[in-house]
Amino acid sequence: METIKSITDFIFVSDEPQRADAIMVVGGSFPEAAELAADLWKKSYAPYIFIGGGVSIKTGKFPGPKTKRNIYCGNYKTEYDFYRDILIKNGVDDSAIFGENRSSYTKQNAAFAKIAVDENCVSIKKAILICKSFHARRCLMFYQLYFPDVNFFVVTFDGFGISKENWYKNEYSIKRVIGELKRCAEQLSADEIKALSNSKTSE
Repeated sequence: METIKSITDFIFVSDEPQRADAIMVVGGSFPEAAELAADLWKKSYAPYIFIGGGVSIKTGKFPGPKTKRNIYCGNYKTEYDFYRDILIKNGVDDSAIFGENRSSYTKQNAAFAKIAVDENCVSIKKAILICKSFHARRCLMFYQLYFPDVNFFVVTFDGFGISKENWYKNEYSIKRVIGELKRCAEQLSADEIKALSNSKTSE
């Protein structure tokens, strides 16, 4: 169980939400991510929400909602369109929503979020980062890379039913989590690792 605990502690990064300058939602097709962002915004955890996501790099299109298709049934072209609709339906002011609709994978989510933040002249020192629980380490890794001076609070939901308590109990969940370990090791260059080591928020 020591190995399981080590993997769990590394992959399943999680923080309690704290007051911040912005909420950032990593691209995807789970409505729970944007619903969580809307709830935190309404509770005044942050004044702005940055959403990201274009189409799937595998299929070249938005696959549709993973859950709650009866509630969110619009003709969504991108993840951005999907998230925006959810935020507005859940009471977020249009003026509080920023983002991009071009990214197709996690690293691009972070890179294009940085562009969106700069284009809108928003100063961010603290941010809430919302993503699937088993995706948390890789998301934090890339957002730290592109926002080296920002202190992130990672707030998660259990996509595909995978949680820190159960991921090692069935073959599908094990493959997803071990896949994240592999991607964390493969998707950073030596220069990017050096940059992360100098990040204000590096662990």
